Amino acid sequence: MSTKIRQRRRAGVVLLIASLLALTGFGGVAAAEADYTQSVASLNATQAQISFTPTTPALYVDVHYLVNGSGQQNVRMVNGSGTWRHTVGSLSTGTVLDYWFTYEKNGPQYDSPHYSYTHGNSASQVATPTFSPPGGSYTSTQSVTISTATAGSTIRYTVDGSTPTASSPQYTGPISVPSSRTINAIGIKAGFTTSAVASASYTIGTSAGCPTQPEVPNFGPNVRIFNPGMSATAIQSQLDADFNQQKDTLTAQFTERRYAHLFKPGTYNGIHDDVGYYTSVAGLGQNPGDVVINGDVTVDAFNESDHGVALQNFWRSTENLAVVPSSGATRWAVAQAAPFRRMDIRGGLNLFPASYGFASGGYTADSKVSGKTASISQQQWYTRDSNYGSWEGGVWNMVFSGTNGAPANTFPNPPETTLGTTPVSRDVPYLYLDGAGKYRVFLPSLRTNASGPSWANGSTPGTSQSMSTFYVVKPGDSASTINTALSQGCNLFFTPGVYHLNQTLNVTKANTTILGIGYPTLVPDNGVNAMQVADVDGVRLKGLLFDAGTTNSQSLLTVGPSGSSAGHSGNPTSLQDVFFRIGGQFAGKATNSLIVNSNDVLIDHIWAWRADHGSGVGWTSNTADTGLIVNGNNVLATGLFVEHYQKYQVIWNGQNGRTIFFQNEIPYDVPNQASWMAPNGRNGYAAYKVGDNVTSHEAWGLGSYCFFDTNPAVNLYHAFEVPNRSGVRFHNLLTVSLNYKGTITHVINDTGAVTPTGTVPVNVVAYP
Repeated sequence: MSTKIRQRRRAGVVLLIASLLALTGFGGVAAAEADYTQSVASLNATQAQISFTPTTPALYVDVHYLVNGSGQQNVRMVNGSGTWRHTVGSLSTGTVLDYWFTYEKNGPQYDSPHYSYTHGNSASQVATPTFSPPGGSYTSTQSVTISTATAGSTIRYTVDGSTPTASSPQYTGPISVPSSRTINAIGIKAGFTTSAVASASYTIGTSAGCPTQPEVPNFGPNVRIFNPGMSATAIQSQLDADFNQQKDTLTAQFTERRYAHLFKPGTYNGIHDDVGYYTSVAGLGQNPGDVVINGDVTVDAFNESDHGVALQNFWRSTENLAVVPSSGATRWAVAQAAPFRRMDIRGGLNLFPASYGFASGGYTADSKVSGKTASISQQQWYTRDSNYGSWEGGVWNMVFSGTNGAPANTFPNPPETTLGTTPVSRDVPYLYLDGAGKYRVFLPSLRTNASGPSWANGSTPGTSQSMSTFYVVKPGDSASTINTALSQGCNLFFTPGVYHLNQTLNVTKANTTILGIGYPTLVPDNGVNAMQVADVDGVRLKGLLFDAGTTNSQSLLTVGPSGSSAGHSGNPTSLQDVFFRIGGQFAGKATNSLIVNSNDVLIDHIWAWRADHGSGVGWTSNTADTGLIVNGNNVLATGLFVEHYQKYQVIWNGQNGRTIFFQNEIPYDVPNQASWMAPNGRNGYAAYKVGDNVTSHEAWGLGSYCFFDTNPAVNLYHAFEVPNRSGVRFHNLLTVSLNYKGTITHVINDTGAVTPTGTVPVNVVAYP
């Protein structure tokens, strides 16, 4: 008998004795063993999630379970922020799970005792703890108490943003909060499922310092605000005037004009909003159904010069509206950087142009489509936390997470990748009008293992902030003025416009919200970095376009300084609809577009684009090495678009990273093979490189395409470069040579065939 086997058997005996001394019950169990905390939580009528949190990091955790006493399953659990999870489906009320764990601890492997869970008995879960006072902004130190409605339970908590476990400090009395921080707490009781993690973020002495701003601000001349009392003719006239300026692909694609169309709550009849470049359309209700448009919000291949394709339909958005389409289906034929969020489509949704020409989108989140969603000619698409009546079509890479009505996971034929839930998500902050006619910004709550829209069962959970805490940034405001507002503790609301920055914008306060509408564009001048976010809790960036200046910047946006180590799982920083452009408007230059050093960051829909057309475009003109570098741990990317950078497109050095959907094109303009060789001596730079020291990384639904039109003799050895470790796993990935302009020899490492002629994908279902 080997030493490891003896250790496992001895550990099993010890844990079995411990389990006999503990109370266990049906409907969910939780253990506070010396080595770990485990629990089962009901996600919905048919799914339950098993969780295992070791007191010291584990290299792996396997769960073994029987459903009603038969059909044993053995599954490697997924690590997220130190807690290993696995979701069991196809359950019904009364289904009994018998389950146990195998886990690594400091080298040896151990087995746990068996536990039992009965699905559908929610009374056995400890009630989620509550905080008094609740999280928020305060001028002085707060004394915070934590309680749970479940008698006899123990509360464990953390104050560094990390997820609490059974070994975290036990709550025994009020906690003093003298400075900004996030408190997370769980309730534990023998025989009960551990509660959900409760979180409260406290901002002390920061937002209170922001000079009071108007609650009904002047948003400037580029924000159109409509109300139901206006005539449809007057509204349509303004919509048409804006569209005519922003319509043409040849003249408006790189214009400095920016607009937002905002609709106050109510019903609008006969409205048709064609959405052109740099235009945001949004409802001002707290939920999508508060604004109903009987008509259309449309993107199509509008121009003769488009030749019926939608490949350049960038930089436009729609959000927080209910639409009853005039023709039965809304058309949203877009490419990158055109989010479709919080939409209630009471009919069908067509993601292709009326001509059935090519399109290269796209992104949907937190939306509902009652009818059929048809992608048809869309090359790729990602949908998160939504409901579809049905889905039709798919060219290369269609990805869904947490989407009811999504097609089955059938990659590569059809090319659909479907995850039942989204591991971590948070809807975007958004502007709305309260009942008193004052403007507020709503901050949706963090969701784990979400499925369906956040507003499916009523209002989106979360909190709201008065516009009195937001400095409204308008064209002409200097970087110094903006930094002063940030240092005073103000949030920022960027109105449509182009903002030249002669100094870095420094976001240093926890829970700062920076919200843009109408594609406000930040241009760093004289080689400064555009924005730096400190390693703090809860910063939310949404709706910004970073456009590299003509003097090289080292980074356009950096989140956390190098070496950041704090945990933020309970209240992460989120980057949503944040876009990066190198060239196109002018010969922009930036070594890196986005660097993420902080842990637990949510990257939710970014497009980092080194321009392949427009002004100032060329191998030595719009220079840029890398689109995204991730150094932080536990970072999640949902909807990642990165294209045409001159070295690695993405470098992921952090542990426990996850990506759901990746779309990439390698640079078109490589002049020759000799000028494009990776440090390891292979041809070209991979699109997605996982660092050599990474032991845990997972990704789903990834596509990389080449089009070496400057020199079709150029070759890329492989599109995905990863360390060969069991904890580094890729699912459903592909390569394509567009019009056979150059080749990619392998998909991932040495796996996958060379790209063939005919624009035909090479698919790999799983690696390793």
